[in-house]
Amino acid sequence: MAARGGSAGYDRHITIFSPEGRLWQVEYAFKAIKQSGLTSVGVRGADSCVVVSQKKVSDKLIDPTSVTHLFKITDTIGCVMTGILPDARSQVARARQEAADFKYNFGYDVPVSYLAKRMADISQVYTQHAYMRPLGVGMILIGIDDGENGAPALFKCDPAGYFVGYQATCMGQKEVEGCNFLEKKFKTPQQLGYDETVQTAIATLQSVLSTDLKASDIEVAVVRRDRREFTRLTEQEIEAHLTAIAERD
Repeated sequence: MAARGGSAGYDRHITIFSPEGRLWQVEYAFKAIKQSGLTSVGVRGADSCVVVSQKKVSDKLIDPTSVTHLFKITDTIGCVMTGILPDARSQVARARQEAADFKYNFGYDVPVSYLAKRMADISQVYTQHAYMRPLGVGMILIGIDDGENGAPALFKCDPAGYFVGYQATCMGQKEVEGCNFLEKKFKTPQQLGYDETVQTAIATLQSVLSTDLKASDIEVAVVRRDRREFTRLTEQEIEAHLTAIAERD
């Protein structure tokens, strides 16, 4: 007797559409991102890009410095990964390989938009073959495009193979609430300075989590036009921004 209703019978194989035109295994990959329990935010300013992620250490015996969701891909491009961490490490390793291959073949650093497209294309292939599964992880890429007046770039790639550029975006457990907060903030076009860009990203995370964050609760990384290297902020720098947010509110 044929199974009825919902995803019954159609969620076993990644390559089979349900009668409603859905690929259930791909949708389950999106659920894996939300069920990671973490939220990350990316914001693009006039001359910088910022990514912020929660930092949760599951065991008191773990060295906190070894727990991260921020990864450097090249000297000037980095990302925040949200979802299943082993899948994230695999995708980051592939992104580093793609970036190195591009520089070897063409002699200059890979543009952020091209790297986002390559990673999205690879993720899309994972939805076509029965012997693969989609990676349960989402990637927010940041970098500064080449050129004297290089523009900051922010892209998001998802398990379905879709990618698009953003002025600001959110990913993870509180993605909807984060995007609603950012939509209100960017209702009118804005050119944010460096400090305001960092504080907007942190304030978004603080708002959706409804808690006062400590410097040890989050990790922040930036790229700037005048200092293009992908750089993590120290706890002291994060604390200074948290104090500025508290004083502003």
